[in-house]
Amino acid sequence: MPRTNLSAVSEFILVGFSTFPHLQLMFFLLFLLMYLFTLLGNLLIMTTIWGERSLHTPMYLFLCALSVSEILYTFAIIPRMLADLLSTHRSIAFEACASQMFFSFMFGFTHSFLLTVMGYDRYVAICHPLRYNVLMSPRGCACLVSWSWVGGLVMGLVVTTAIFHLTFCGPNEIHHFACHVPPLLKLACGGNVSTVAKGVGLVCITALLGCCLLILLSYASIVAAILRIPSAEGRHKAFSTCASHLTVVVVHYGFASVIYLKSKGPQSLEGDTLMGITYTVLTPFLSPIIFSLRNKELKNAMKKTFLSKLYPENI
Repeated sequence: MPRTNLSAVSEFILVGFSTFPHLQLMFFLLFLLMYLFTLLGNLLIMTTIWGERSLHTPMYLFLCALSVSEILYTFAIIPRMLADLLSTHRSIAFEACASQMFFSFMFGFTHSFLLTVMGYDRYVAICHPLRYNVLMSPRGCACLVSWSWVGGLVMGLVVTTAIFHLTFCGPNEIHHFACHVPPLLKLACGGNVSTVAKGVGLVCITALLGCCLLILLSYASIVAAILRIPSAEGRHKAFSTCASHLTVVVVHYGFASVIYLKSKGPQSLEGDTLMGITYTVLTPFLSPIIFSLRNKELKNAMKKTFLSKLYPENI
């Protein structure tokens, strides 16, 4: 992103976990293992869906897109964080900081929009099964995925442009492991900081609450439709197709609400850093586990894929 403001700051220092010097090696190993597991888990999901023809359905197309957004989101933040845990030189250039914020917001909001699209897919499948093939045609699915990515792109541009058009006069220490909005706002100077902070907060909260509300409306209709199914087996089968998505939504918005709705005290800098791990490392780590274990169709396809590689003569 080009420098278009009058900031005296040309680089920032990511304080990150330097306030926990004796734990940095342990953090590095733990986060590295979780990151590798996140990558491998999502790649396994994508490979299984790609290779298993029975999974070439809208629901798994959206799951594949979700895995891509998750890989890119973690790639925008975690490698840099891991490098800083082993380094004493934690500076990041102004432009690199802007790029990291842009990509993290873009892929993060794309993830939220895709979760919303997946909720709509389950709503159509359960509440309007006879119209499913029409409403969820290949062209319709491609449009929903494309608009999710476009929405993420717009959110990334809006937030990053607003923040990095502020003036940064110094100091330049970001009390976080990434270029995150709240700690950057604390470093900005000028009379428009408060206005930009409120505007960015309003845009982000509106987008997230909008997604959350659409998902809640989808599941309210889904629950009502499931309760009308006469047999217990039918109800269980219908709900089982939503279980993994609903669990990921609860984890995603649960951690987000804890982070964004908690009180902002003066002694919360270290707490903010540790809480940031929940949505940067922990949530992406849990997502492929939940989809793999809670989705019977995907789990069986993964077993089949593994067995075909290990014992090709028996398949």
